[in-house]
Amino acid sequence: MRRMLDRLAAKEQRRRPSDDDLLERARDLATRYLDAKAHPTSVRWVENQRHRWGSCTPDHGTIRLSTRLRGMPSWVVDYVIMHELVHLLVPSHGPRFWTLVERYPRAERARGFLEGFSMAANGSVEEC
Repeated sequence: MRRMLDRLAAKEQRRRPSDDDLLERARDLATRYLDAKAHPTSVRWVENQRHRWGSCTPDHGTIRLSTRLRGMPSWVVDYVIMHELVHLLVPSHGPRFWTLVERYPRAERARGFLEGFSMAANGSVEEC
């Protein structure tokens, strides 16, 4: 019984990571897919993003994620983190930006997931 409870707690932690967990994930993603060139200083959940999944301030290296992402699959949250990490390197959504985002193996799948979720929830597609 205890083993099952521990497994459920670990699964919940992956689905609802703390701000510290998010920063660790961001650093791991930057190392794995961006040659450790993006350097986030903080990644945190915020309540005030109703029309975006995430945002960042490149000058400070801060990334904010909408709490609406909590409970979504970890690969979707990782995609939004990856999107914001690339913004630390490339401010616009030009070709170089998308080339870097596409290094994340589940980028297209995660984008489709978020688009479908947005359409079902409010009839429009939201941005990162």
